[in-house]
Amino acid sequence: MNQDRAIVHMDLDTFFVSCERLLDRKLIGKPVLIGGTTDRGVVASCSYEARTFGVHSAMPMRMARMLCPEAIILRGNSGIYSKFSNMVTEIIKEGVPLYEKSSIDEFYIDLTGMDKFFGCHQLATELRARIIKETGLPISFGLSLNKTVSKVATGEAKPNNQIQILKGAEKRFLAPLSIRKIPMVGDVTFKSLCDLGIKHIHTVQKMPMEMMYKVLGKNGLSIWKKANGIDESPVVPYRERQSISTERTFDRDTTDVKKLEGIIMAMAENLIYQLRRGNKLTACVTFKIRYSDFNTYTIQKRIPYSSADHKIIPVVMSLYKKLYQRRLLVRLIGVKFSHLVEGGYQIDLFEDDEKIINLYQAMDKMRERYGDRAVIKASGMHAKSISRWNPFNGEPPPLLANRRI
Repeated sequence: MNQDRAIVHMDLDTFFVSCERLLDRKLIGKPVLIGGTTDRGVVASCSYEARTFGVHSAMPMRMARMLCPEAIILRGNSGIYSKFSNMVTEIIKEGVPLYEKSSIDEFYIDLTGMDKFFGCHQLATELRARIIKETGLPISFGLSLNKTVSKVATGEAKPNNQIQILKGAEKRFLAPLSIRKIPMVGDVTFKSLCDLGIKHIHTVQKMPMEMMYKVLGKNGLSIWKKANGIDESPVVPYRERQSISTERTFDRDTTDVKKLEGIIMAMAENLIYQLRRGNKLTACVTFKIRYSDFNTYTIQKRIPYSSADHKIIPVVMSLYKKLYQRRLLVRLIGVKFSHLVEGGYQIDLFEDDEKIINLYQAMDKMRERYGDRAVIKASGMHAKSISRWNPFNGEPPPLLANRRI
């Protein structure tokens, strides 16, 4: 591993809440929850005042209300959060040689070599101070020689602070922390490790790498490396997307076939347009459905590379009809296109004609000028909450504040 790297991880503290407090100063110092306001909603962001009651992100809003009855609940505005995120992005872009925007409120910055000119810690400190001054948003950072240690350090620095882990001190810094602090250790993996008596990082550090591989496979190897402060992953400004997808969770479980088919049609139509806008083709279509008993099923089909409505939508609908059981209430549906490659629409010499090609071009021009829903199929007109972000512009997908589970 390159021992001369300097990687900064910056994270905007309670980002959605901080944005709302800039707009309404009365929220300062009060417990605030942002997310879906219905019983199906989840907490997208919560203030530190709310966290003292046991509330955390991704918790069902119903449970959060029970833990913190006095909390102020806001639906949130993704457009405003994206605006503030872009402000921070522009400041970082101006001040550093290489950065990666990993989410709407998280950034990795590679300052390798900058110590010869300014000092990496000083440069990161000045950058953080500028962000706070120009945006009013609190932000924390961790600085070390790799992404993993820097991300963990940022978590330890919060709220609104900074930590530098000097070269050679990575294992010592990580050792006393919970194994849950390691990125990629989710609930299932954490439970598996706890069942083995592994609760802190120092336990993994003492274990042979082979044992972790035997227990958890490749995932175990990755956890062992991260626990020992080893991470050679680079800061990448843009990654080529391998798939695009969208999901919809209903406020109330439904068996309304017209409603289901209309939303599926709108989801597929929008994703296909995103393919053409990004000059992409898909070769694999996946449909997902979750019933009210939380049983979830997926089915996929390989197709010839395409980005045409009349080629892909019938495949999506046929997959839906194979999975759908009319007697069960539906909770969630989703559509995914994968195996993406670069390329324009492929003309079928036997089925396509000039009219269909001109139709797609005209539709896409109108959407570019007047918005994604300027031209839509009549059956999908009522699907108003379909995500309409551009998946191929290098930006991470927006985390919708009013998301549902």
